[in-house]
Amino acid sequence: MILIWVGVDDTDSTSGGCTTYVACMLIKELTKEKYDIIGYPRLVRLNPNIPWKTRGNGAVSFLVGKGEGKKTKIGEIREKEVFSYETSSDDSNYDRLKEIVEQVIEEYAILGDENTNSGFVLFRNPPSYEVYLKTVRGIVSLKEVKELLDSSAWYFKGFKNGRGLIGATASVAWTPVRDRTFELITYRKKEKWGSPRFVDDVSTKKMDKIVSSTFDNYDYENHHNRLVPNSPCPVLYGVRGENPVDLFKAKSIVKSEKVDSWIIFETNQGTDDHLQEKNIRDIQPYDSVITQGVVSKEPFTLQGGHVVFEIKDETGFIDCAAYEPTKQFRKIVRKLIPGDMVEVYGGVRETPFTVNLEKIRVKMLVEKYEKVENPVCPVCGKHMKSIGRNQGYRCIKCGSKSNYPIVKRVERGLKPGFYEVPVCARRHISKPLKRIKRENGESKLNHKSF
Repeated sequence: MILIWVGVDDTDSTSGGCTTYVACMLIKELTKEKYDIIGYPRLVRLNPNIPWKTRGNGAVSFLVGKGEGKKTKIGEIREKEVFSYETSSDDSNYDRLKEIVEQVIEEYAILGDENTNSGFVLFRNPPSYEVYLKTVRGIVSLKEVKELLDSSAWYFKGFKNGRGLIGATASVAWTPVRDRTFELITYRKKEKWGSPRFVDDVSTKKMDKIVSSTFDNYDYENHHNRLVPNSPCPVLYGVRGENPVDLFKAKSIVKSEKVDSWIIFETNQGTDDHLQEKNIRDIQPYDSVITQGVVSKEPFTLQGGHVVFEIKDETGFIDCAAYEPTKQFRKIVRKLIPGDMVEVYGGVRETPFTVNLEKIRVKMLVEKYEKVENPVCPVCGKHMKSIGRNQGYRCIKCGSKSNYPIVKRVERGLKPGFYEVPVCARRHISKPLKRIKRENGESKLNHKSF
């Protein structure tokens, strides 16, 4: 039995388009011509720090068979039974497949945008999982991907500079060995593209409370409906969750303008697949890291509202930043003081060389004290006077000295535990604390979202 993996990437732009919509249109065309889609199509988010990434840096892939002969039930998708078919080894079954993929990309990709460089790949056997890991965690060159495709792909094609071949290949290489989630994506009527969307906030909040296996639906503090994209793309809304059956229920609760079509993807969203544990000296630009250190400099606020602090370990120092879009999360960062031990999670910018925080785990807090009054002279019983900044105190009557004022302990307003950026600022691939708590059970550590 021959089955073919199809991977597609880089079809969208800031002015419109959507690679998941291209996948949806592809699947519609292929099923019309009696090709069978095996299992869930995949939506795979790649390294979120790459400067030339597409809008959401997501590639798509799916497994295709050509139906003939005996069929065997293997599962369910989109409320319908899915079958695999015994097929011949004749490649002619797939000649039309190449044509359909190319035609759909040419019709729906935003190839007029200078930054859109679509690509698609066809594999009989998917590439190594390591190809995916390298693409989600680091930088992969188009040259090395083309070398891989030349040696192992059944067919591939790049449009313009062909950079989409990188994501398309990585999407086929992904397999959910570590973790996975699902997303149900709905699409708008074509005449609605580019106009304001209607997705009811009240029903979104209702769904968020009822369907507990979903996540990142609504930002209550910032009044932001996270289901709805902010670009002029064909997507109406998308619901992310851990159980595809629950996504059907979620869709039935959300009220919106008329849905034209919809599809469920298996995804690596909300998995933290992009993160690697590293010592500070080993961190490179465009990495996504988990690193631990002691706060070595007091947090300070830059123009624009970005909050920066420095941490150190035995190998070096690095700045960490909570940028303005992280909103209330910055309040947590501002409460840190030198000596606190933290574990930071985030993507690494090249300039300035900084960890862009996605979440933080406060592991240990030092005690904080503030001056109440000047010290009292043990001889005279009178309060001493300051000699000067950081120079201590002196009794003006007898000349006795002291370096230490009278202090009191200050409540930090901060507890050990995980803290994450608000839903409105969260990356697709970042694992929300809601999922971490569910995996680990109810931890004794504090968990808080903003």
